[in-house]
Order: sequence, then structure tokens, then C-alpha cells
Amino acid sequence: MTFVPSARRLMRRLDPERPRLLVVIALAVISVVLNVLGPKILGHATDLIFTGVISRQFPAGTTREEAIAAARAAGNDNFAGLLSGMDFVPGLGIDFGALGTVLLWVLGVYLAASVFSWLQGYLLNDVVQRTVFRLREEVEDKLNRLPLRFFDGQPRGELLSRVTNDIDNVSQSLQQTISQLLVSLLTVIGVLAMMFVISPLLALIALISIPLTMFVTTLIAKRSQKHFVAQWTHTGSLNAHIEEAFTGHELVKVFGRRPEVEEVFRQRNEELFKAGFGAQFVSGIIMPMTMFIGNLNYVVIAVVGGMRVATGSMSLGDVQAFVQYARQFTQPLTQVASMANLMQSGIASAERVFELLDAEEQAPDPVAPVPPTVRRGRVEFEHVSFSYDPEQPLIEDLSLVAEPGHTVAIVGPTGAGKTTLVNLVMRFYELNSGRITLDGVDITAMRRDDLRSHIGMVLQDTWLFSGTIRENIAYGNPLATEEQIQAAARATFVDRFVRTLPDGYDTVIDDEGGNVSAGEKQLITIARAFLADPSLLILDEATSSVDTRTEVLVQHAMAALRSDRTSFVIAHRLSTIRDADLILVMDAGRIVEHGTHDELLTARGAYHRLYSAQFSGAAVAEGDESAGEAVAAKRG
Repeated sequence: MTFVPSARRLMRRLDPERPRLLVVIALAVISVVLNVLGPKILGHATDLIFTGVISRQFPAGTTREEAIAAARAAGNDNFAGLLSGMDFVPGLGIDFGALGTVLLWVLGVYLAASVFSWLQGYLLNDVVQRTVFRLREEVEDKLNRLPLRFFDGQPRGELLSRVTNDIDNVSQSLQQTISQLLVSLLTVIGVLAMMFVISPLLALIALISIPLTMFVTTLIAKRSQKHFVAQWTHTGSLNAHIEEAFTGHELVKVFGRRPEVEEVFRQRNEELFKAGFGAQFVSGIIMPMTMFIGNLNYVVIAVVGGMRVATGSMSLGDVQAFVQYARQFTQPLTQVASMANLMQSGIASAERVFELLDAEEQAPDPVAPVPPTVRRGRVEFEHVSFSYDPEQPLIEDLSLVAEPGHTVAIVGPTGAGKTTLVNLVMRFYELNSGRITLDGVDITAMRRDDLRSHIGMVLQDTWLFSGTIRENIAYGNPLATEEQIQAAARATFVDRFVRTLPDGYDTVIDDEGGNVSAGEKQLITIARAFLADPSLLILDEATSSVDTRTEVLVQHAMAALRSDRTSFVIAHRLSTIRDADLILVMDAGRIVEHGTHDELLTARGAYHRLYSAQFSGAAVAEGDESAGEAVAAKRG
């Protein structure tokens, strides 16, 4: 949306490659100079041929002056004027030796120009690719510094489009535009200089096309900028929809929502088509318009040049060279005009990448971090307040203590703030007020990496990457030995099903874990956390998606994992947390009850209602506790 500032910012990224760019410019200058000299030398060859043809029309022994006088006497004043501008020897004919030498020079000049042009393109490609390489690295580092809040508000497809499509478009735009702009600018300067050397009058005629071409290009380019911005915005929107639709492809099929998904795709595809068509159509007008201006200029130069040859003011070779220069002069202008759409597309993509790079980052780690002196796993919340939206408070004045080695279970209805609580422990979000300490050290005084190195986490949504089972387990501790990996697998019951697989621990699983069951995936993630040997363990609905039989194995695996560790367990199945040392019942961001399983049942409060509702098989309203208990007792 701000073309010039964004273009400058993109060009500044080439600063680290300045020495190479200077070499690129030098090579381009040499190549252009050689290309510019070519027509002038070739014009000399034309003069040799034309002079030889004319000289054959006069008998040998006649002087040049006699031939001109004879032409005037015959009433051919124009021909006599032409002869007066030529250096010929009557009766000599074409000097093929001199012509061959000139043609060899032309061949050598153009060959050398091609070599220097290739070297310039090769080195420029290296410059651009290094620049884009650093840009990708910077984007990757930026993503790692962004808070989780940023990703909550960004569709994944849109973000992926910025990181992949937009950076690739920037790369292509830089590669093509820098080379052509540099060569075009140097060509215009070199050709213009040669044109003034040959004929200042014709050079002034050629110059008329420059302001006219610039005016037309600027006028059209301004109208196409908004279309290119819209094109890449709609590209990101379409990618977001495709990523979302294909991630949930099975659900789309099951619920029969394919027509709605296809309609959304059709609409966004139509928007992208209109934006892309508008951008290419409007910017595509530039090249035909500049070619038209160039052709008009060419016609004027040809007519005036022909008249000057006829009067002897110029040689035919010079006119031929000038016509070639006129073509070379308008061609760079046409190329620059045709690149307008490419430049605007690249700048539009660059703006989207810069918008990502300019996003607000998470608070930096302290300059002098304070690591915990012991790894006991004691966690304390001190008057913690937090909200995603300032207008909607979530957690207010929360205080609690998780003692080392204890299991703290967190239960409550959806949206009560259970997962938010553990996200705050890992410092995925910053507190509004209060503080959280780990082993007596404020987590904001620690480096995030140091904090999270103390924490192991098993989520409801398992995540496995494409690789072997061994590699997925070792993700928890890359330095683990084979014995440690297998010990973790045995402790978490992974070893039982791995032994039944043909390739054992070398079995390759895809990034979605499609060739192992949901329960087996969960066991692998638990083994991964076990291998990390954390002092603080967080289990977020780790058994919600497995069958009853697998749940027993998972429960045993988690029991082994929780041994001698402080554990936060988020659970909807209350049967899984009966043995917890402390159960926190949350509602609307507040702890409304806390105690052991038996204490909370005896208190007959919120936990009792949740427990009765879950085991009665029906939701029990707050005023229907007795009915729920009766049903539960009857079924028991």
C-alpha cells in the first residue's frame, strides 16, 4: 500500500551484499558497453558494402571528384550529395578483407558481451538468493519470538502463505527486476551517448519518447497497485480456506458440508480471479502503450535519417547504427514498463512479509536471568489475574500452591480456564497482574528456554512428526541413548505394541500418525515426556480420545510418569483423578473448590455436582442434586 517506502526497505536488505553488487554493476557496465559498441562497428561493415557497390558503378581510374561532378552534370543532385558524403574509390568494389575483419570484431564484441552478461546474471542470482535466504531465516526467528496470542488470531493457511508464497514471489521479483532494471538503465545511458555522437538531432528526437513513456507507465501503474495488493491478500485467504477444509476433510464429508465448503472456495477463488485479472490486465496495458510510442519514434527517426543520408549529412552505416540504437533505446524502456506488474506484485508480497516482521513480539527474556537452584517442581500462584480480552476478565486474584511430587487435578466446565492456567505456567501468555514462581523463582525472571526445560507436557491433541517411532520418542531428549529410549518406552507401555511391528522402533510414521492408533500415538507422546525427565508435568486431557482398554494402559503410563514429579492434570473424566493429592474445581476463571476427591464429595458442592452428572449419565441442574444422586445410586 506504500510502494516507494516498501521498495526502499526491500532494497536495503541487499546492503550486506554490497561488494558483490559492485562487481555485478561492473560486469553489467562492461557487457552493456560492448553491446552498445556492436551496432557502431556493424555500421562500418554496412558502409564498406554500400561503398563497394557504389564504387563498382564508376570505371577504374576515375577520381572521386570526377564521379561526383558527372552525377551533377547528369542532373542527379541527390545522388551527387550522397556521393559527397562517402569515401569511395571508383572501380574498386567491396573490400572483403576489411569487411571480414570488421565482422570478426563484431563477433568478438558480442561474444564477450554475452560472457560478461552471463557472469553478471550468475553473481546477481547468488546475491538475490543470499538475501532471500536471510529473509527466510529472519521470518523463522520472528515466528519463534511471537507470542501465542498472535497465532490465535491468524489462520494457519494465511500465515503459511506469507512464509512460502509471498517470500517466493519476492525472490522471483528481485531476481528478474534488479537484473533488467540495471541493464536497462545502463543501456539507455550508453545508447543515448552513442546516439549523440552519431547525430545530436536524431538523439533529441529519440529523447521525446522518455517523458511520454514515463508518464504513461506511472499513470497505469498507480491504477494497478491496489489490484496486486488484493491479489496476494485473496491468495492468503484462499490458502487458509484450503488448509482448513483439507485438515478437516473427514468431518466435511461426515456432516455433508461439501457444498458449503465448495461454495466458499468458489467465492474466494472468484475474488482471487478478479483481483489477479485486474492486476494483470491493467498493468498489461503498459507494454503495448510503450511499444506504440517506441514505434512512432522509430518511424520518425527512419524518415529523418533517410533524408540526411540522401543529402550526404550522414552515412548509411550511421543511419543503420542509429536505427539499431533507437531500438535498443526503446527496448529497455519497454522492458521497464513490462516489469511494472512484476515489481508491484513483489512489493505487495514484501509488504505482507514486513507486516509479519513488524508484529509485536513477546516480552524479551531478562538480561540477567535467575535459574532455579533446585529442581523440585514447587509451583505457586500469587494473586494472578489474566484475560485474553481486557473487556472480558477470565482469571482474577488466583492463588494456589502445588507442592513438589504432588498431583494437582484441575476440573471444571468448558471455558472455565483450566488450559489457560497451565499455559500461564509455561509463560505462553503474560500475566495482567500477580506472579507465578517455580521453586521460589519468578518465572518472568527466568529465560523461557530454562523454564520450559523443567516442564514436560502431554496434550489431548497428539503431535507426531514424520519419522521413526524412535525419533519421535527421542524428541523429548535428543541426547538420550538407545537404552534410555527403550526404558522410557517400556515404562509407558509403548514397547508392548512396538515389538509387534515389523520394523520395531524403526517403523516410520507419517506426520499425522495415521499408521498407529489414537491410543498408541498418545502412549508415544507420554514416552516422549517420560524421556525428557521434567520436574513439572502437565497432562491436558491426555485420555479423552482413547478407548477404555487403552485408557487403562495410558493411566498406568501416566502414573509412572507422574512418580516423584509435580503434576498438573486437566481432566473431564473424573475417574482418572480420584487419587490426586489436590483437586481444583474452576469456574469462570476462579477456584470455587479445592480438596481431595473424598473431601469434595463430602462437601456436596460443585465437584459433587460434576461427579454426579458424569456418573448418572445425565446433566444434573444445580437444583436437582438429589435426583442425580438417586439415579447414580440406583445405577451403582
